[in-house]
Amino acid sequence: MNKLFYYIFKGIVAMFIVCVCVAKANAQKVTYYKDVARIIQNKCQPCHRPGEAAPFSLLTYEDVAKRGSFVKKVTQSGYMPPWKPDNHYRDFKNDRSLTAGEKQLIAKWVDDKMPIGNPNQFQQKDAKTYIEGTQYTRTPDLTLKTASAFKVLGDNKERFIVFKIPFDIGSERNVEAIEFISSNKKVVHHANFAIHPVPDDIDIKQGADFLNLTEDDRTKYAQYFPFKKTMTYYGGWIPGTSYESYPNNFGWIMPKRGVILLTVHFAPTSKEESNVSGINFFFKKEPIERKVQVISLGSAGVGEKSIDPYFFIPADSIRKFELKITTPQDQSLLYIWPHMHYLGKVFKAYAVTPARDTVKLVSIPSWDFRWQEIYQFKKLIKIPKGSVLTIEGTYDNSKDNPDNPSSPPRNVYSANDMKSTDEMMTLLLVFLPYREHDEEIILK
Repeated sequence: MNKLFYYIFKGIVAMFIVCVCVAKANAQKVTYYKDVARIIQNKCQPCHRPGEAAPFSLLTYEDVAKRGSFVKKVTQSGYMPPWKPDNHYRDFKNDRSLTAGEKQLIAKWVDDKMPIGNPNQFQQKDAKTYIEGTQYTRTPDLTLKTASAFKVLGDNKERFIVFKIPFDIGSERNVEAIEFISSNKKVVHHANFAIHPVPDDIDIKQGADFLNLTEDDRTKYAQYFPFKKTMTYYGGWIPGTSYESYPNNFGWIMPKRGVILLTVHFAPTSKEESNVSGINFFFKKEPIERKVQVISLGSAGVGEKSIDPYFFIPADSIRKFELKITTPQDQSLLYIWPHMHYLGKVFKAYAVTPARDTVKLVSIPSWDFRWQEIYQFKKLIKIPKGSVLTIEGTYDNSKDNPDNPSSPPRNVYSANDMKSTDEMMTLLLVFLPYREHDEEIILK
């Protein structure tokens, strides 16, 4: 009897050990719902979903699994998700790059034949919730769109179109966030928009609904001059960006009446497409205690003529340029937006204070025209009055540059009409006049 009891006990112990080992193995097993879904939703789905710029969706397990090898390849190389700044120079709130751990999880999941796992293991608290028609946290309070769909010709030519969007919303509104929208972001290279208040004695419906800057007579742009006497705000969109929001008691005030001049750069395409673009507005009832401001430095902005040396890039050359601007007041920076075109290779911006301290702003050691961004600071960044803000840009106009749009290379200048075959060295700053302890404010 004792011997029988011994073997029974030994069998129970063995079964227990096996169960523990199986449970441990299952806990260590990388599955889609337990490990990968959170990464895909937070880092990939902002672009890889209907209506956004990516060529396919990554919304379901099936979407991801059928492209598993490709997803592994582009994430391990760092090609996706696109993020160009040097995080060792300055890290940003909207960093969408993958950590080493996240890359390892994706690689192991693909190598293990992409097990789906238990849907109940997906941690909803860690995931973003997307609302149709916006990337913001709620539906827009106002959407202003172009008057009609624009036909993008399939002739492989880029075009710059200025759309006029008149509005009369009855009263001023406090802006919490704004967002460029498009029915077909795949054909939009980038967009800029200016919001102009217009007095009651000027007809906001006068003039054409849009102007083709590429092929129309440019003197026709004069029809929009009556709207441009003042500007309330200036914003933009490039692939990968989402919305621009203003936390705390920050923001700006939407005029009750005016015109939005929306400039859309349509990328070359071989297939005829249709596009309707516009702006989502999100308002808040709380008063705006601190109004955000925008300034453009460099090409087509403040200090353009001070770029050193003169902004000219001869064919078959590599050139470096620098712009130094003295800050006229104490400022608190929220966002920063660098901009160059195809010849751009390196972009860096920093400020040196009167106390000789260096404030690092952004460093992009390997510029890519296809992936630009409005970079959001984690905290307000103080730039003291008298600081010298420096912008450095390096450009490669040689035949060895695979992104050079001209073959053979041609002489390139800076041009205000934003043709991508010309060049720009621009930095946009979104800022507030500084208040004591601003640098301690976390931007949520």
